[in-house]
Amino acid sequence: MINTLQFSVASALTAALLWIGCSVLVIVLPEAMWQMTAHMLHVDLAEVDWAMGWTGVISGLVSWSVLAGLAGAILSALYNKLLK
Repeated sequence: MINTLQFSVASALTAALLWIGCSVLVIVLPEAMWQMTAHMLHVDLAEVDWAMGWTGVISGLVSWSVLAGLAGAILSALYNKLLK
């Protein structure tokens, strides 16, 4: 059995750490991150630029952490049900 609360918190914290790491990379290496984003999305982003300020960093941190926590809760609940 997976403890749903602990797994949800672990999921939220992992998402928060990944978001912070990504945001730091965007600040430190904006061109490299822009190229990587274009490759991952399979699009040409030559005419577009970053539009992420502190509001975006914080709102993304909160929203992705909450979504990851909810996803972790659903995942662990389903996993526990399937074990029975």
